[in-house]
Amino acid sequence: MNFGVIRRRPRLSVLLLLIAVLLGWVWQERVALWAFPDIISAYTAKEYCSCRYVENNPADYCQAYVKQYVPISGFLDDAPNKRVTASGMGRSHTAVWLGARQGCRLTP
Repeated sequence: MNFGVIRRRPRLSVLLLLIAVLLGWVWQERVALWAFPDIISAYTAKEYCSCRYVENNPADYCQAYVKQYVPISGFLDDAPNKRVTASGMGRSHTAVWLGARQGCRLTP
Protein backbone atom coordinates (compact mmCIF):
# COMPACT_ATOMS: atom_id res chain seq x y z
CA MET A 1 0.00 0.00 0.00
CA ASN A 2 1.32 3.41 -0.96
CA PHE A 3 1.14 6.05 1.78
CA GLY A 4 2.83 8.75 -0.31
CA VAL A 5 -0.39 10.74 -0.57
CA ILE A 6 -0.60 10.97 3.23
CA ARG A 7 2.99 12.21 3.43
CA ARG A 8 2.47 14.75 0.64
CA ARG A 9 -0.86 16.11 1.95
CA PRO A 10 -1.10 15.44 5.69
CA ARG A 11 -3.70 18.14 6.37
CA LEU A 12 -6.02 16.90 3.65
CA SER A 13 -5.62 13.33 4.92
CA VAL A 14 -6.49 14.35 8.48
CA LEU A 15 -9.46 16.38 7.23
CA LEU A 16 -10.79 13.42 5.24
CA LEU A 17 -10.33 11.14 8.23
CA LEU A 18 -12.24 13.57 10.49
CA ILE A 19 -15.07 13.80 7.95
CA ALA A 20 -15.30 10.01 7.78
CA VAL A 21 -15.41 9.75 11.58
CA LEU A 22 -18.05 12.51 11.78
CA LEU A 23 -20.22 10.79 9.17
CA GLY A 24 -19.90 7.51 11.06
CA TRP A 25 -20.98 9.19 14.28
CA VAL A 26 -23.94 10.92 12.57
CA TRP A 27 -25.07 7.59 11.10
CA GLN A 28 -24.83 5.88 14.48
CA GLU A 29 -26.79 8.68 16.24
CA ARG A 30 -29.28 9.34 13.42
CA VAL A 31 -32.37 8.43 15.48
CA ALA A 32 -31.45 10.77 18.33
CA LEU A 33 -30.48 13.57 15.95
CA TRP A 34 -33.78 13.20 14.08
CA ALA A 35 -35.71 13.59 17.36
CA PHE A 36 -33.80 16.69 18.50
CA PRO A 37 -36.03 19.34 16.83
CA ASP A 38 -39.09 17.95 18.64
CA ILE A 39 -37.34 18.13 21.99
CA ILE A 40 -36.81 21.90 21.84
CA SER A 41 -40.46 22.92 21.46
CA ALA A 42 -41.88 20.07 23.58
CA TYR A 43 -39.56 20.87 26.50
CA THR A 44 -40.38 24.57 26.34
CA ALA A 45 -44.15 24.06 26.22
CA LYS A 46 -44.26 21.42 28.96
CA GLU A 47 -41.85 23.08 31.38
CA TYR A 48 -43.37 26.54 30.96
CA CYS A 49 -46.85 25.12 31.54
CA SER A 50 -45.68 23.37 34.69
CA CYS A 51 -43.80 26.41 35.95
CA ARG A 52 -46.68 28.79 35.29
CA TYR A 53 -49.81 26.77 36.11
CA VAL A 54 -48.68 24.00 38.46
CA GLU A 55 -46.19 25.99 40.51
CA ASN A 56 -48.03 29.33 40.01
CA ASN A 57 -44.87 31.32 39.22
CA PRO A 58 -45.00 34.67 37.38
CA ALA A 59 -44.79 34.61 33.57
CA ASP A 60 -41.44 36.43 33.36
CA TYR A 61 -39.85 33.98 35.79
CA CYS A 62 -41.08 31.00 33.76
CA GLN A 63 -39.86 32.57 30.50
CA ALA A 64 -36.37 32.80 31.98
CA TYR A 65 -36.66 29.30 33.45
CA VAL A 66 -37.31 27.61 30.09
CA LYS A 67 -34.86 29.71 28.06
CA GLN A 68 -32.46 27.48 26.13
CA TYR A 69 -29.35 27.87 24.02
CA VAL A 70 -31.36 26.98 20.92
CA PRO A 71 -33.98 29.73 20.59
CA ILE A 72 -37.66 29.08 19.89
CA SER A 73 -39.32 30.86 17.00
CA GLY A 74 -42.84 31.14 18.40
CA PHE A 75 -44.47 31.13 21.81
CA LEU A 76 -48.09 31.54 22.89
CA ASP A 77 -49.35 31.48 26.47
CA ASP A 78 -53.14 31.18 26.42
CA ALA A 79 -53.68 32.05 30.11
CA PRO A 80 -57.50 31.77 30.20
CA ASN A 81 -57.34 28.18 28.87
CA LYS A 82 -54.02 27.40 30.58
CA ARG A 83 -52.54 26.23 27.28
CA VAL A 84 -48.98 26.86 26.09
CA THR A 85 -47.75 26.45 22.51
CA ALA A 86 -44.06 26.65 21.59
CA SER A 87 -42.49 26.40 18.15
CA GLY A 88 -38.86 25.88 17.27
CA MET A 89 -36.74 24.26 14.56
CA GLY A 90 -39.82 23.73 12.39
CA ARG A 91 -41.81 21.83 15.02
CA SER A 92 -44.62 22.97 17.29
CA HIS A 93 -45.93 21.46 20.54
CA THR A 94 -48.75 22.36 22.92
CA ALA A 95 -49.03 21.63 26.63
CA VAL A 96 -52.27 22.06 28.55
CA TRP A 97 -52.94 22.19 32.29
CA LEU A 98 -55.27 19.33 33.27
CA GLY A 99 -55.76 20.07 36.94
CA ALA A 100 -54.08 20.21 40.33
CA ARG A 101 -53.54 16.45 40.53
CA GLN A 102 -52.62 15.81 36.89
CA GLY A 103 -50.48 18.89 36.16
CA CYS A 104 -49.57 19.67 32.55
CA ARG A 105 -49.47 17.29 29.62
CA LEU A 106 -48.33 17.58 26.03
CA THR A 107 -51.26 17.24 23.63
CA PRO A 108 -50.98 14.95 20.63
